[in-house]
Amino acid sequence: MSKSIRLAFSLLAEAAGNAMIARMRNYLGPTRLRLIFFLLAGTGLMSLFLNASGGDAEQVAELQTALLLIFIVGFVLIIASRAERYNQIRLLIVLAPSFVAFIIGLFVIPDLLPPLLGAALGWVVASAFLVRDTRRAEYKMAVKHLRRNEYAEAVKMMDSLIKLEPDNEEHYRFRAVILRIWGKPGRAKRDYVKVTELNPDSAGAYNDLAEVHLQMGEFEEALNAAMKAHELSSNDWVTAYNLGMIEDRLHHPDESIRYLQLALEHDVPDARHRLLIHFYLARAYVRKGELDAAEQAVSELKAHKQALKDWRKILDSEQSVTLRQVLGADIEAARALIEDELELAALS
Repeated sequence: MSKSIRLAFSLLAEAAGNAMIARMRNYLGPTRLRLIFFLLAGTGLMSLFLNASGGDAEQVAELQTALLLIFIVGFVLIIASRAERYNQIRLLIVLAPSFVAFIIGLFVIPDLLPPLLGAALGWVVASAFLVRDTRRAEYKMAVKHLRRNEYAEAVKMMDSLIKLEPDNEEHYRFRAVILRIWGKPGRAKRDYVKVTELNPDSAGAYNDLAEVHLQMGEFEEALNAAMKAHELSSNDWVTAYNLGMIEDRLHHPDESIRYLQLALEHDVPDARHRLLIHFYLARAYVRKGELDAAEQAVSELKAHKQALKDWRKILDSEQSVTLRQVLGADIEAARALIEDELELAALS
Protein backbone atom coordinates (compact mmCIF):
# COMPACT_ATOMS: atom_id res chain seq x y z
CA MET A 1 0.00 0.00 0.00
CA SER A 2 2.81 2.44 0.84
CA LYS A 3 4.16 2.36 -2.73
CA SER A 4 0.69 3.14 -4.05
CA ILE A 5 0.31 6.01 -1.61
CA ARG A 6 3.69 7.44 -2.56
CA LEU A 7 2.72 7.21 -6.23
CA ALA A 8 -0.56 8.95 -5.50
CA PHE A 9 1.23 11.82 -3.74
CA SER A 10 3.67 12.06 -6.63
CA LEU A 11 0.82 12.37 -9.11
CA LEU A 12 -0.93 14.93 -6.94
CA ALA A 13 2.24 16.99 -6.67
CA GLU A 14 2.66 16.89 -10.43
CA ALA A 15 -0.95 17.96 -10.93
CA ALA A 16 -0.32 20.91 -8.64
CA GLY A 17 2.50 22.18 -10.87
CA ASN A 18 2.67 25.10 -13.22
CA ALA A 19 0.01 23.86 -15.65
CA MET A 20 -2.59 23.60 -12.91
CA ILE A 21 -1.67 27.01 -11.55
CA ALA A 22 -2.24 28.60 -14.94
CA ARG A 23 -5.66 26.97 -15.36
CA MET A 24 -6.98 27.49 -11.84
CA ARG A 25 -5.53 30.86 -10.80
CA ASN A 26 -8.31 32.99 -12.18
CA TYR A 27 -11.10 30.75 -10.89
CA LEU A 28 -9.83 30.11 -7.36
CA GLY A 29 -7.98 33.33 -6.66
CA PRO A 30 -4.68 33.56 -4.79
CA THR A 31 -6.06 32.85 -1.30
CA ARG A 32 -7.66 29.49 -2.15
CA LEU A 33 -4.71 28.55 -4.33
CA ARG A 34 -2.33 29.14 -1.43
CA LEU A 35 -4.52 27.00 0.83
CA ILE A 36 -4.32 24.13 -1.66
CA PHE A 37 -0.53 24.38 -1.84
CA PHE A 38 -0.20 24.52 1.95
CA LEU A 39 -2.47 21.48 2.21
CA LEU A 40 -0.44 19.61 -0.39
CA ALA A 41 2.87 20.60 1.18
CA GLY A 42 1.73 19.70 4.68
CA THR A 43 0.31 16.27 3.87
CA GLY A 44 3.15 15.53 1.48
CA LEU A 45 5.86 16.38 4.00
CA MET A 46 4.13 14.33 6.68
CA SER A 47 4.00 11.39 4.28
CA LEU A 48 7.72 11.71 3.56
CA PHE A 49 8.42 11.91 7.29
CA LEU A 50 6.49 8.69 7.85
CA ASN A 51 8.57 6.98 5.15
CA ALA A 52 11.77 8.09 6.84
CA SER A 53 10.61 7.17 10.34
CA GLY A 54 11.23 3.46 9.86
CA GLY A 55 8.03 2.50 11.64
CA ASP A 56 5.81 -0.50 11.08
CA ALA A 57 5.10 -0.71 7.33
CA GLU A 58 1.41 -1.52 7.76
CA GLN A 59 0.86 1.31 10.20
CA VAL A 60 2.76 3.76 7.99
CA ALA A 61 0.61 2.76 5.02
CA GLU A 62 -2.58 3.37 7.01
CA LEU A 63 -1.38 6.79 8.16
CA GLN A 64 -0.39 7.73 4.62
CA THR A 65 -3.81 6.66 3.42
CA ALA A 66 -5.36 8.92 6.04
CA LEU A 67 -3.15 11.80 4.86
CA LEU A 68 -4.22 11.22 1.28
CA LEU A 69 -7.86 11.31 2.35
CA ILE A 70 -7.23 14.52 4.29
CA PHE A 71 -5.77 16.10 1.18
CA ILE A 72 -8.63 14.94 -1.06
CA VAL A 73 -11.31 16.13 1.37
CA GLY A 74 -9.53 19.44 1.93
CA PHE A 75 -9.05 19.95 -1.80
CA VAL A 76 -12.73 19.30 -2.51
CA LEU A 77 -13.82 21.64 0.30
CA ILE A 78 -11.60 24.46 -0.98
CA ILE A 79 -12.93 24.06 -4.51
CA ALA A 80 -16.50 23.83 -3.21
CA SER A 81 -16.07 27.04 -1.20
CA ARG A 82 -15.61 28.88 -4.50
CA ALA A 83 -18.88 27.54 -5.94
CA GLU A 84 -22.26 29.09 -5.28
CA ARG A 85 -24.66 27.46 -2.81
CA TYR A 86 -26.60 25.58 -5.48
CA ASN A 87 -23.53 23.81 -6.82
CA GLN A 88 -22.23 23.10 -3.32
CA ILE A 89 -25.40 21.13 -2.58
CA ARG A 90 -25.11 19.28 -5.90
CA LEU A 91 -21.49 18.41 -5.13
CA LEU A 92 -22.44 17.13 -1.69
CA ILE A 93 -25.16 14.89 -3.11
CA VAL A 94 -22.79 13.47 -5.71
CA LEU A 95 -19.70 12.90 -3.55
CA ALA A 96 -20.81 12.30 0.04
CA PRO A 97 -22.32 8.77 -0.40
CA SER A 98 -19.37 7.66 -2.52
CA PHE A 99 -16.89 8.97 0.04
CA VAL A 100 -18.68 7.15 2.87
CA ALA A 101 -18.64 3.90 0.86
CA PHE A 102 -14.91 4.37 0.22
CA ILE A 103 -14.16 4.93 3.93
CA ILE A 104 -16.19 1.85 4.94
CA GLY A 105 -14.39 -0.33 2.42
CA LEU A 106 -10.96 1.03 3.35
CA PHE A 107 -11.16 0.94 7.15
CA VAL A 108 -14.22 -1.08 8.23
CA ILE A 109 -14.76 -3.91 5.73
CA PRO A 110 -11.57 -4.17 3.63
CA ASP A 111 -12.78 -7.41 1.98
CA LEU A 112 -15.67 -5.50 0.40
CA LEU A 113 -13.52 -2.62 -0.89
CA PRO A 114 -13.74 -3.59 -4.63
CA PRO A 115 -17.56 -3.82 -4.79
CA LEU A 116 -17.94 -0.73 -2.61
CA LEU A 117 -15.66 1.20 -4.92
CA GLY A 118 -17.74 0.02 -7.88
CA ALA A 119 -20.91 1.14 -6.15
CA ALA A 120 -19.35 4.51 -5.28
CA LEU A 121 -18.32 5.10 -8.89
CA GLY A 122 -21.75 4.05 -10.11
CA TRP A 123 -23.41 6.52 -7.75
CA VAL A 124 -21.16 9.37 -8.96
CA VAL A 125 -22.11 8.66 -12.58
CA ALA A 126 -25.83 8.21 -11.87
CA SER A 127 -26.18 11.18 -9.52
CA ALA A 128 -24.38 13.45 -11.97
CA PHE A 129 -27.33 12.92 -14.30
CA LEU A 130 -29.98 13.02 -11.56
CA VAL A 131 -28.87 16.37 -10.13
CA ARG A 132 -27.69 18.03 -13.33
CA ASP A 133 -27.92 21.80 -13.44
CA THR A 134 -31.29 22.75 -14.92
CA ARG A 135 -30.26 26.41 -15.11
CA ARG A 136 -28.40 25.67 -18.31
CA ALA A 137 -31.76 25.95 -20.06
CA GLU A 138 -31.91 29.66 -19.16
CA TYR A 139 -28.42 30.21 -20.52
CA LYS A 140 -29.31 28.38 -23.73
CA MET A 141 -32.39 30.54 -24.16
CA ALA A 142 -30.36 33.69 -23.49
CA VAL A 143 -27.81 32.66 -26.11
CA LYS A 144 -30.60 31.89 -28.58
CA HIS A 145 -32.06 35.38 -28.05
CA LEU A 146 -28.58 36.86 -28.38
CA ARG A 147 -27.99 35.19 -31.73
CA ARG A 148 -31.29 36.63 -32.95
CA ASN A 149 -30.26 40.10 -31.73
CA GLU A 150 -33.13 39.95 -29.22
CA TYR A 151 -31.08 41.63 -26.52
CA ALA A 152 -33.91 42.68 -24.22
CA GLU A 153 -35.21 39.10 -24.05
CA ALA A 154 -31.69 37.76 -23.42
CA VAL A 155 -31.23 40.21 -20.56
CA LYS A 156 -34.61 39.20 -19.08
CA MET A 157 -33.46 35.57 -18.97
CA MET A 158 -30.42 36.59 -16.97
CA ASP A 159 -32.50 38.90 -14.78
CA SER A 160 -34.60 35.91 -13.71
CA LEU A 161 -31.49 33.91 -12.80
CA ILE A 162 -29.97 36.80 -10.87
CA LYS A 163 -33.22 37.20 -8.93
CA LEU A 164 -32.99 33.54 -7.92
CA GLU A 165 -29.24 33.60 -7.24
CA PRO A 166 -28.11 37.14 -6.49
CA ASP A 167 -24.63 36.01 -5.39
CA ASN A 168 -23.73 34.11 -8.55
CA GLU A 169 -21.04 36.16 -10.27
CA GLU A 170 -21.33 34.24 -13.56
CA HIS A 171 -24.90 35.47 -14.04
CA TYR A 172 -23.78 39.09 -13.73
CA ARG A 173 -20.80 38.47 -16.00
CA PHE A 174 -22.93 36.96 -18.75
CA ARG A 175 -25.56 39.68 -18.48
CA ALA A 176 -22.77 42.25 -18.80
CA VAL A 177 -21.59 40.60 -22.01
CA ILE A 178 -25.12 40.85 -23.44
CA LEU A 179 -25.39 44.49 -22.37
CA ARG A 180 -22.07 45.39 -24.00
CA ILE A 181 -23.13 43.78 -27.27
CA TRP A 182 -26.45 45.61 -26.95
CA GLY A 183 -24.55 48.89 -26.70
CA LYS A 184 -25.30 49.60 -23.03
CA PRO A 185 -21.81 49.78 -21.46
CA GLY A 186 -23.01 51.78 -18.44
CA ARG A 187 -25.27 48.96 -17.28
CA ALA A 188 -22.59 46.43 -18.14
CA LYS A 189 -20.12 48.34 -15.99
CA ARG A 190 -22.42 48.06 -12.98
CA ASP A 191 -22.56 44.30 -13.46
CA TYR A 192 -18.77 44.03 -13.73
CA VAL A 193 -18.38 46.08 -10.55
CA LYS A 194 -20.75 43.62 -8.86
CA VAL A 195 -18.58 40.72 -10.08
CA THR A 196 -15.49 42.30 -8.49
CA GLU A 197 -17.44 42.70 -5.24
CA LEU A 198 -18.51 39.05 -5.28
CA ASN A 199 -15.04 37.81 -6.22
CA PRO A 200 -12.37 40.40 -5.40
CA ASP A 201 -9.59 37.88 -6.12
CA SER A 202 -10.61 37.40 -9.77
CA ALA A 203 -8.20 38.92 -12.28
CA GLY A 204 -10.73 38.15 -15.01
CA ALA A 205 -13.36 40.30 -13.29
CA TYR A 206 -11.05 43.31 -13.22
CA ASN A 207 -10.00 42.66 -16.82
CA ASP A 208 -13.66 42.77 -17.84
CA LEU A 209 -14.16 45.99 -15.88
CA ALA A 210 -11.09 47.54 -17.53
CA GLU A 211 -12.40 46.64 -20.97
CA VAL A 212 -15.79 48.25 -20.42
CA HIS A 213 -14.11 51.41 -19.06
CA LEU A 214 -11.97 51.40 -22.20
CA GLN A 215 -15.08 51.05 -24.34
CA MET A 216 -16.55 54.12 -22.62
CA GLY A 217 -13.36 56.15 -23.09
CA GLU A 218 -12.68 56.16 -19.33
CA PHE A 219 -8.97 55.49 -19.69
CA GLU A 220 -7.81 56.32 -16.17
CA GLU A 221 -10.50 54.11 -14.66
CA ALA A 222 -9.58 51.40 -17.17
CA LEU A 223 -5.94 51.69 -16.10
CA ASN A 224 -6.81 51.29 -12.42
CA ALA A 225 -8.89 48.17 -13.07
CA ALA A 226 -6.24 46.69 -15.37
CA MET A 227 -3.55 47.34 -12.75
CA LYS A 228 -5.61 45.41 -10.20
CA ALA A 229 -6.01 42.53 -12.66
CA HIS A 230 -2.26 42.49 -13.26
CA GLU A 231 -1.55 42.45 -9.51
CA LEU A 232 -3.77 39.39 -9.16
CA SER A 233 -2.37 37.59 -12.22
CA SER A 234 1.02 39.02 -13.16
CA ASN A 235 2.02 35.99 -15.25
CA ASP A 236 -1.00 36.20 -17.53
CA TRP A 237 -0.37 37.73 -20.96
CA VAL A 238 -3.92 39.13 -21.07
CA THR A 239 -3.41 41.44 -18.08
CA ALA A 240 -0.13 42.75 -19.51
CA TYR A 241 -1.66 43.17 -22.98
CA ASN A 242 -4.61 45.15 -21.62
CA LEU A 243 -2.28 47.43 -19.68
CA GLY A 244 -0.15 48.00 -22.79
CA MET A 245 -3.23 48.88 -24.85
CA ILE A 246 -4.58 51.27 -22.21
CA GLU A 247 -1.20 52.98 -21.81
CA ASP A 248 -1.23 53.39 -25.60
CA ARG A 249 -4.56 55.23 -25.34
CA LEU A 250 -3.08 57.46 -22.63
CA HIS A 251 -0.03 58.26 -24.81
CA HIS A 252 2.40 56.73 -22.32
CA PRO A 253 4.86 55.03 -24.71
CA ASP A 254 7.38 53.82 -22.12
CA GLU A 255 4.75 52.08 -20.02
CA SER A 256 3.02 50.74 -23.11
CA ILE A 257 6.25 49.18 -24.39
CA ARG A 258 7.03 47.66 -21.01
CA TYR A 259 3.69 45.89 -20.68
CA LEU A 260 3.47 44.83 -24.32
CA GLN A 261 6.94 43.28 -24.18
CA LEU A 262 5.89 41.52 -20.98
CA ALA A 263 2.83 40.13 -22.75
CA LEU A 264 5.04 38.71 -25.52
CA GLU A 265 7.29 37.11 -22.91
CA HIS A 266 4.25 35.23 -21.60
CA ASP A 267 3.61 33.63 -25.01
CA VAL A 268 0.53 35.22 -26.55
CA PRO A 269 -1.22 32.18 -28.07
CA ASP A 270 -3.00 33.70 -31.08
CA ALA A 271 -1.70 35.70 -34.04
CA ARG A 272 -4.54 38.23 -33.82
CA HIS A 273 -3.35 39.68 -30.54
CA ARG A 274 0.31 39.41 -31.48
CA LEU A 275 -0.51 41.55 -34.53
CA LEU A 276 -2.05 44.25 -32.34
CA ILE A 277 0.82 44.10 -29.87
CA HIS A 278 3.33 44.82 -32.64
CA PHE A 279 1.08 47.62 -33.93
CA TYR A 280 0.97 49.26 -30.48
CA LEU A 281 4.73 48.78 -30.11
CA ALA A 282 5.30 50.50 -33.47
CA ARG A 283 3.15 53.44 -32.36
CA ALA A 284 4.89 53.68 -28.99
CA TYR A 285 8.34 53.72 -30.60
CA VAL A 286 7.23 56.41 -33.07
CA ARG A 287 5.99 58.53 -30.16
CA LYS A 288 9.40 58.12 -28.52
CA GLY A 289 11.18 59.02 -31.73
CA GLU A 290 12.85 55.60 -31.96
CA LEU A 291 12.18 54.99 -35.65
CA ASP A 292 14.52 52.00 -36.05
CA ALA A 293 12.65 50.17 -33.29
CA ALA A 294 9.37 51.23 -34.89
CA GLU A 295 10.47 49.80 -38.25
CA GLN A 296 11.34 46.51 -36.56
CA ALA A 297 7.89 46.41 -34.94
CA VAL A 298 6.30 47.00 -38.35
CA SER A 299 8.33 44.10 -39.76
CA GLU A 300 6.93 41.89 -37.01
CA LEU A 301 3.49 43.29 -37.76
CA LYS A 302 3.77 42.31 -41.43
CA ALA A 303 4.79 38.79 -40.39
CA HIS A 304 1.32 38.46 -38.87
CA LYS A 305 -0.52 39.67 -41.96
CA GLN A 306 -2.74 36.58 -42.10
CA ALA A 307 -4.26 37.53 -38.77
CA LEU A 308 -5.99 40.45 -40.48
CA LYS A 309 -8.36 37.98 -42.14
CA ASP A 310 -9.37 36.63 -38.74
CA TRP A 311 -10.01 40.16 -37.46
CA ARG A 312 -12.11 40.98 -40.52
CA LYS A 313 -14.29 37.92 -40.01
CA ILE A 314 -14.81 38.82 -36.36
CA LEU A 315 -15.51 42.51 -36.97
CA ASP A 316 -17.95 41.76 -39.79
CA SER A 317 -20.30 40.08 -37.31
CA GLU A 318 -23.42 42.02 -36.31
CA GLN A 319 -22.58 41.34 -32.68
CA SER A 320 -19.10 42.89 -32.90
CA VAL A 321 -20.24 46.49 -32.53
CA THR A 322 -18.42 46.83 -29.22
CA LEU A 323 -15.23 45.33 -30.60
CA ARG A 324 -15.34 47.60 -33.62
CA GLN A 325 -15.65 50.61 -31.34
CA VAL A 326 -12.61 49.63 -29.30
CA LEU A 327 -10.30 48.06 -31.91
CA GLY A 328 -11.68 48.92 -35.33
CA ALA A 329 -9.48 51.97 -35.94
CA ASP A 330 -6.36 50.18 -34.69
CA ILE A 331 -6.95 47.17 -36.93
CA GLU A 332 -7.53 49.43 -39.93
CA ALA A 333 -4.32 51.35 -39.19
CA ALA A 334 -2.45 48.06 -38.85
CA ARG A 335 -3.78 46.98 -42.24
CA ALA A 336 -2.68 50.27 -43.79
CA LEU A 337 0.81 49.86 -42.36
CA ILE A 338 1.08 46.30 -43.62
CA GLU A 339 0.00 47.35 -47.13
CA ASP A 340 2.30 50.42 -47.09
CA GLU A 341 -0.65 52.82 -47.28
CA LEU A 342 0.29 54.58 -44.05
CA GLU A 343 3.53 56.32 -43.10
CA LEU A 344 5.08 55.60 -39.73
CA ALA A 345 5.02 59.28 -38.82
CA ALA A 346 1.22 59.23 -39.01
CA LEU A 347 1.10 56.95 -35.95
CA SER A 348 2.26 59.65 -33.56
